[in-house]
Amino acid sequence: MVTYLEQRSIRRAIRRDELKQIVPLSDSTIYDMERKGEFPQRFYLTSRSPVWDLSEVETWLETRKEMSRSKKMKVVTPDVRLRKARPVRSTD
Repeated sequence: MVTYLEQRSIRRAIRRDELKQIVPLSDSTIYDMERKGEFPQRFYLTSRSPVWDLSEVETWLETRKEMSRSKKMKVVTPDVRLRKARPVRSTD
């Protein structure tokens, strides 16, 4: 038997500590991605209590996983030949 609350599909809000357990990114990376529209937006329960919608975060994770597996996500790798410390020698 499905309860009234289950029918309404109540969303769960998570705080920063729980978000960081689910998504292992730094605060500044999350903030930058939110600003660019690449991460679910936080909302505030009170003026000092930011939270995220758990279902939005889970959807975002699934999307990122699918993009990564299908090679649609551009992965930037640094050119090691240009680094100043421990440069890679040319094989020519």
